[in-house]
Amino acid sequence: MSVLLEFAMFPTDKAESVSPYVSRIIGFIDQSVYPYQLTAMGTIVETDTIEQALDLVKDCYKLLEPDCKRVYSTLTFDIRTGVDNRMVGKVQSIDDKIQRNRR
Repeated sequence: MSVLLEFAMFPTDKAESVSPYVSRIIGFIDQSVYPYQLTAMGTIVETDTIEQALDLVKDCYKLLEPDCKRVYSTLTFDIRTGVDNRMVGKVQSIDDKIQRNRR
């Protein structure tokens, strides 16, 4: 099974820039065993199970909980059995169809 999770999480009770808080989350994900891709609007993570994805979200929230009174988060899942490495494979499939070489 492959679970693609795209999510964003940040406090809404802090200053205009929340990068110090988002950096905590990305640092935690970077130390995990899961492949991820940081984007300007969120982070994509691939796990083997929905439980792992949800645990990751809970652990990320716990990083903000001590000093953030309000946290905003969006989550999107794409869950598929019988395949893996979809974070790379889905992009490669489109690149192949439009005959584009990634640099």
